[in-house]
Amino acid sequence: MHIHLDAVGGVAGDMFLAAMLDARPDLRDGLLEAIRAAGLPQNWAVEIAHHHASGLTGLRFDVTGPAENAGHPPHTFKKIRAMIEESALADGVKRRAVAIFAILAEAEGAVHGMDPEDVHFHEVADWDSLADIVGAAHLIDALGDADWSVSALPTGSGRVKTAHGILPVPAPATARLLRGFETFDDGLPGERITPTGAAILKHLAPAGTGPSRGMKLAVDGTGFGTKEFPGLPNILRAMVFEKTVGEASTDVAVIEFEIDDQTPEDLAVGLDNLRARGDVLDVMQTPVFGKKGRMAVSVRILCRPAAVDDVAAACFAETTTIGLRWHVARRMELARSQVEVDGVRTKVVERPGGEVSAKAEMDDIAGIDGGRAARASTRANAERKATKAKDE
Repeated sequence: MHIHLDAVGGVAGDMFLAAMLDARPDLRDGLLEAIRAAGLPQNWAVEIAHHHASGLTGLRFDVTGPAENAGHPPHTFKKIRAMIEESALADGVKRRAVAIFAILAEAEGAVHGMDPEDVHFHEVADWDSLADIVGAAHLIDALGDADWSVSALPTGSGRVKTAHGILPVPAPATARLLRGFETFDDGLPGERITPTGAAILKHLAPAGTGPSRGMKLAVDGTGFGTKEFPGLPNILRAMVFEKTVGEASTDVAVIEFEIDDQTPEDLAVGLDNLRARGDVLDVMQTPVFGKKGRMAVSVRILCRPAAVDDVAAACFAETTTIGLRWHVARRMELARSQVEVDGVRTKVVERPGGEVSAKAEMDDIAGIDGGRAARASTRANAERKATKAKDE
């Protein structure tokens, strides 16, 4: 699956959620559960409503609270991370939500000369912004190994009022997050990319500004923002493409290195942190014999070519390696999609001969009571139903 984000009006957290839910309404219930699991108070309401403007229809996503004594979530990155990690969210959603907040904290810390751990969020430290980030983390995690791309981004212009005073548009932290993205000025003033929207894009690490060849458009969704622009709809479009059997091939970067001096426990943590990155496609480890007959671990990481420098830096930060190798390889994939069957995410693959195979997500089965037999039965049932639905 490939998802292309068309930033017609811009990108904000609520626009991302609205566009994705318009394209994939089957993810709505899980998203609402995730937002509540993150700690959203019961007196705050989540509204996903149909919206019509500029001759177009789509969805609006709003989180609203009581006018008085609404309360706020924690304001520092350290406290927000602790709250998320202690929540009932799924582990994958926790990792992605923390990763998005970490991206924001690093950018804010860099422009304001602070340790990211101590960054005090202002614009994103309200329940609606927390819901945007947790909701985005849930959707991205639910979509599994989808590839992403994004159109050139409108920078906007003028000034914006923040907790740090009047700042230029895009704000310094947002501008830092947009490094590496293709941008343009369409002459319309105002903030077009919010800090939350930029952090989500950074986490996705989209490859290019459009889908590659060998894909067919399956569904699309439209998410509306709150602002109105003269002569331009303030929308973000999400276009979901399916890869055509035998035709979809892409470039991936392969990073490799060996480790013989890091404890297994710590290496496991480091590799999990690498897996959680939005720009990393896969992480594999193999036991090998190194020099002097030492047992070692060979690590191979697949990532998007544009993200090699960032992923390499993360490898040096998370492991004890002092060097690595990388190259770009071509990857061919069969068309696949992901469906949810009785609460179990299941990947469905179309093979060249026309047959269909399915594989259930083990993380969704792991907590089932009844031991191996119950897990096997649940898995077989999900895969059978997913295959049958695809054939129909």
